[in-house]
Amino acid sequence: MKIRKSMVTCLTTFAVLLLTAAVASAAEAAAPGGESYVKAIFAVGAMIGAGIAIGVGAVGAGLGIGTAASGACQAVGRNPGVQGKIMMTMLVGMAMAESIAIYALVVSLVLIFANPYTKFFFVG
Repeated sequence: MKIRKSMVTCLTTFAVLLLTAAVASAAEAAAPGGESYVKAIFAVGAMIGAGIAIGVGAVGAGLGIGTAASGACQAVGRNPGVQGKIMMTMLVGMAMAESIAIYALVVSLVLIFANPYTKFFFVG
């Protein structure tokens, strides 16, 4: 229980520092002269969203691939005679799990380079 509390504290501190640094960077990136910070905050928000998207996608893909490999190893250990069928099924499952990471990468790249909401914030 003590370890969980310290992990939550560390993760919360890290999240606060990350968000604070992003806001500080947005404030520095905004041009002086009364221009609003909306553009910089939107860009930083898109970057944070892209980072979260690829991070969650990579963790999900890693968990899926690890689970598939673990199940395949246990199945082959129990019945070595069907190793070929198990390997084929495992590889298909791993490809499906890896496609999630590719989708997350595409979402991240769209958020950074081809964000459809940019036209609402960068008017003028």
